[in-house]
Amino acid sequence: MAAPISSYCQAIDFMKERDKVVHQRYHDEAYGFPIHDDNELFCRLVLEINQAGLSWTTILHKEAHFRKAYHQFNIKKVAQYKEKDVERLLNDAGIIRNKLKVHAAIYNANAILALQQQHGSFLNWLHAHHPLTKPAWMKLFKKTFKFTGGEIVNEFLMSTGFLPGAHTTDCVIYKKVLQRNPAWKNK
Repeated sequence: MAAPISSYCQAIDFMKERDKVVHQRYHDEAYGFPIHDDNELFCRLVLEINQAGLSWTTILHKEAHFRKAYHQFNIKKVAQYKEKDVERLLNDAGIIRNKLKVHAAIYNANAILALQQQHGSFLNWLHAHHPLTKPAWMKLFKKTFKFTGGEIVNEFLMSTGFLPGAHTTDCVIYKKVLQRNPAWKNK
């Protein structure tokens, strides 16, 4: 009997070829690596929010559409979205057309602008609160953002290098993540 799949690193080997390609790219180039650009951090937050109730495969296949629909995740542009932009997004089959998630993206863009005013950047705000326990992070995100439940917060923080666990220690990418000095490494 084969051992159960216990990590994302292992799971990729068992995916359909079409899905394996997008997951391998994400695993090897993005997952767990620190992000230093606020727009890219916002992108990851929006993608994690949109994954709620769906598969990560769906989000990875739609990532390019999300980038186009949300102006490359330019925080300032998304924060200025009006009702016509909401309608445009809700009619865009290339993304997840969920009114709560669309409104959360706009709200969260404005929240990040406020954090940038107070801390200089979204990244600085994250570092100012690091390290926190998962429950403390969840409470902070719930107070600051919309549509940020426990799994969304956990995956956002793990995927951006603030919490460990994105890769197993025997994964070749693990060493590459360590070389990029993720925040969790400096507790």
